Amino acid sequence: MHSIRPASEGDLDEIWRIQAASGQAAQWKPADYLLHECVVAIVNGRLAGFAVARCTAPGEIEILNVAVDLPLRRQGIGRSLIQELIGKNPGTVFLEVRQSNVAARKLYYSLGFEAAGVRPDYYSGPVESAIVMKFHSC
Repeated sequence: MHSIRPASEGDLDEIWRIQAASGQAAQWKPADYLLHECVVAIVNGRLAGFAVARCTAPGEIEILNVAVDLPLRRQGIGRSLIQELIGKNPGTVFLEVRQSNVAARKLYYSLGFEAAGVRPDYYSGPVESAIVMKFHSC
């Protein structure tokens, strides 16, 4: 069982650790996440994952990053984090995902996201296209 709460400054070291261990995740400065809407999942008193989104327009957000600690993946934590952001922000949700990140793409499709386009050579390390995905809630 896990709980979700807003991220705080005290979470930044663990967010950094999880992000650094997640090769497919974007590698942003964790302190910058606190400038946006960042939520964390807690399992047995420890930070298990995080998700962050920013408002891009009224009724529209962009999910910037989602990552779950490797030993805790495939337990619904990433799904819960995304659902938390969607639930708090009705309207349109966008995100980009590496073309090769099949597990994340399957998760996003299962949540109702649809492919909306491709950004060629969007990522570096390695260079790779991004699939732009879109979700709309009522």
